[in-house]
Amino acid sequence: MSHQQSTALTVTGARLVDGTGAAPVEDAVLVVDDAGLISYAGPAATAPPSAPGARTLDARGHTLLPGFIDTHVHLGVESARQMVRRFEQDPTVEVFRTAERLRATLDAGVTTVRDLGGLPAGYRTAVDRGLTTGPRIHTAVRILSHTGGHADFQTECGFDPSSGMGEIADTPDEVRLAVRRLLRSGADVIKVCATGGMSSPYDHPDDEGLTEDEIRTVVDEVARHGGRPVAAHAQGAAGILNAVRGGVTSVEHGYGMTAQARELAGERGTFVVPTLSTVFDGIDKSTMEPYHYEKKIRWSTITRENISAAIAEGVTIAMGTDAAMVPHGRNLRELGHLVALGMTPMQAITAGTRTAARLLGLDAEIGTLEAGRRADLVLCAGDPLTDIALLADPANIVLVAQGGEIRKNGLPA
Repeated sequence: MSHQQSTALTVTGARLVDGTGAAPVEDAVLVVDDAGLISYAGPAATAPPSAPGARTLDARGHTLLPGFIDTHVHLGVESARQMVRRFEQDPTVEVFRTAERLRATLDAGVTTVRDLGGLPAGYRTAVDRGLTTGPRIHTAVRILSHTGGHADFQTECGFDPSSGMGEIADTPDEVRLAVRRLLRSGADVIKVCATGGMSSPYDHPDDEGLTEDEIRTVVDEVARHGGRPVAAHAQGAAGILNAVRGGVTSVEHGYGMTAQARELAGERGTFVVPTLSTVFDGIDKSTMEPYHYEKKIRWSTITRENISAAIAEGVTIAMGTDAAMVPHGRNLRELGHLVALGMTPMQAITAGTRTAARLLGLDAEIGTLEAGRRADLVLCAGDPLTDIALLADPANIVLVAQGGEIRKNGLPA
């Protein structure tokens, strides 16, 4: 990170899983230089000597991995219920609660996030400047939707209980203006609603949102202003096809991803972020709105079939959780869901590191433990290649570093 000067660091004795998909290296050494960049990652037998004054960590019995990247979070809210009742929150208190969520996410081993709605760009600046501690942030700021769509929470009386999470546009011209407003607000990524959703009160996952033409307009307008990724909330099949044909970078959720949609995504190189945690976890009739509960029950079966097929067919999948739909700080439970639907543990780890970094356009900087990359790293107790569930418990994440700067350290002194 740029706000402090990193110190040299050497990690010894770990099992190295470098995020590239290569076989693990036993008794590995990782060397970080004074600029927070990795200068060596590999077998101890060929490791260079430690730099004078470098801090050395003995990581025997642990697995060393790249810092994970959650490409779909909502750190500005605590839960799905709060997302549509933000007006009840004291905004000053919520700043501090958001800082707590940032810290919990980092402590869980997630060193970079992409926030897809509800987080002002000021939090990105605060982390960059060292005013608070948390993952590196890319943010969409608000969610682009049409009237009555997934991100339109306005009631009949004109009141918006979400306190402005949505950016509403209904024609291609309005879409262009909406994109410009989002860029003015500091958006790193534009999030569009290509379908309805499970948590929205007025529509369903099979409903179409922005049209293919409107989505293509978003992509074009972004390109005219220097380029940004475009992420599409897309759950039903028709909206997924509109999003992919419109040129989005990623399909978020993708639960209704039919064979036709999977083939098209493969042809176009579209990333899919399936957010399995939010489909399979936390289904509780006593705490959920009835419409939300009923939709989740139906779509969990559809999701299992379609995302399993996407994994088997080699669709490019990046890890994302949709936290706050599931608890913040439990992000790496998503890896277990990916494994349950057909990935190997190594493939799931790569989805949360190298592939996720590619989606954010940061793969030259982070996502793997290779020479020249930033030293974003995680130490996990035990071997997640034999038990991926180890990563799901933050207690097993004993060390987290960003750019060589240690943010969490539970190793013995």
